[in-house]
Amino acid sequence: MKILSKEQIYEGDKLTAQRQGISSTELMERAGVQIFNWLHTRMQGAQVPIHVFCGIGNNGGDGLVVARHLITYGYNVHVYVVNCSKKRSKDFLNNYDRIKQVTKKWPILLNCKEDFPAIDANDIIIDAVFGIGLNREVGVWVKQLFQHFKTSKAFTLAIDIPSGLHTNQVPKDENGVVWANYTLSFQSPKLIFFLPDTAKYSIEWEVLDIGIDREFLIKIETEAELIGKDEVLSLYQPREKYSNKGDYGHALMVGGSYGKMGAVTLASRATLSSGAGLVTAYIPKCGYHALQSSFPEAMVLTDTEEKVLSKIELDFVPTVVGIGIGLGTDTKTIKALEDFLKTNKLPLVVDADAINILSKKKNLIKLLPEGTVLTPHPKELERLIGKWEDDFDKLKKVKAFTKKYNVIIVIKGANTITVLEDKLYVNTTGNPGLATGGTGDVLTGIITGLIAQGYNPLIASVFGVYLQGKSADIAVQHTGYQSLIASHVIETIGDAYLDLFSQPEPVEQEPKTKENSGKKRKEKK
Repeated sequence: MKILSKEQIYEGDKLTAQRQGISSTELMERAGVQIFNWLHTRMQGAQVPIHVFCGIGNNGGDGLVVARHLITYGYNVHVYVVNCSKKRSKDFLNNYDRIKQVTKKWPILLNCKEDFPAIDANDIIIDAVFGIGLNREVGVWVKQLFQHFKTSKAFTLAIDIPSGLHTNQVPKDENGVVWANYTLSFQSPKLIFFLPDTAKYSIEWEVLDIGIDREFLIKIETEAELIGKDEVLSLYQPREKYSNKGDYGHALMVGGSYGKMGAVTLASRATLSSGAGLVTAYIPKCGYHALQSSFPEAMVLTDTEEKVLSKIELDFVPTVVGIGIGLGTDTKTIKALEDFLKTNKLPLVVDADAINILSKKKNLIKLLPEGTVLTPHPKELERLIGKWEDDFDKLKKVKAFTKKYNVIIVIKGANTITVLEDKLYVNTTGNPGLATGGTGDVLTGIITGLIAQGYNPLIASVFGVYLQGKSADIAVQHTGYQSLIASHVIETIGDAYLDLFSQPEPVEQEPKTKENSGKKRKEKK
């Protein structure tokens, strides 16, 4: 799914109105009806007090549409206009007139803190104060209103985006943002839903299809894409009936040091479990028996050194090399990595201590082959690109790094983001159980295994991140978050593959409003 920027959303709205022969007010009506349908399906007429707070722009207009339909269906609705400016949008004014036609209880104008209504914890708040067009700091009394929402502990539903958030920057004052329980986003998710600095403002989110022009959505190129099952299924390469192990590559995993042989063992297992035809582990001599006995499917080559790698010398040519897992940063190992990079032309997946060595000796980065994949955890990433101010600054620095060196960086997190130049691929799978030692080694192995099979490095990264997360999502159903370990994730890689071909559950049908009862509903995504 494409993640549209603010500018692209405006472009899509305008183009839709032109091509479908409708006004912006009619498009707003369509959006508001979808919000109403979502609520009505879940509430079924329950008389819980619903407080609808509307700004004086188009987001406020959306709120007025929702409130009008709720009133028409007999819900217990209280409507407020947050009078934070003298300017009113045309569509807000149109819907302000319309709501006065269905109720004698006109919207209450809020001008200061003294105007705030009492809100019970069992009530519902609909936040329609500010939308994506917010371009200024939130005023003092409006911040107090948002804090009033928060302290009430009432369920808060944000329309399109939690008020006070910008689509392309982190708020300077978290008190100036609505903390929503749920956000219903029109047509496309927002990038801020997936960044740690901004995702906290909405616990859950959902996208509602409001009928934006399909040709526009298909053709538009976006900076970011959301990667789910549908996107990954299109990347999958089926196997031929008469193929053999030689058709799926020979992966080399280079790593391990005394006390850290588990890392290279996990990575090697994940490489083979993700589909590589053959896997060889190149390790210090001390790990030979441990790896050979714990993972008999792998072949093992050892260095002459007992506890660390001092050189990387091969008697075969692998398809791809995964390097760095449990490697250590001994001076002999640093020299071995440097010598290897000077002559290597093979595809690389670089992780852990190999990244730390590159961070110390940045002149080695230019030796990485084009399309090299780097999979740092947050601290390793910081050593590589430097400190960042916030998540948007981090993305800016990562994009600049990938452009400079022609590499791919996987930014690990709750929503892992794969970055190549100006393109972001935001993953949707995974859970807090992955916050445990060894899962990063598994990811390195999966990506390496996919490259071995013939996937290009970018697709292997996007696909691999999804597979690791989905494997964890399946495994955690049996282990819980706290007990999930990296080995569990490897054991469910096969289940993650099978899940790609499972049938989705039926989409829940939504009710029709009185206004659209004779029209075909838009399907909710």
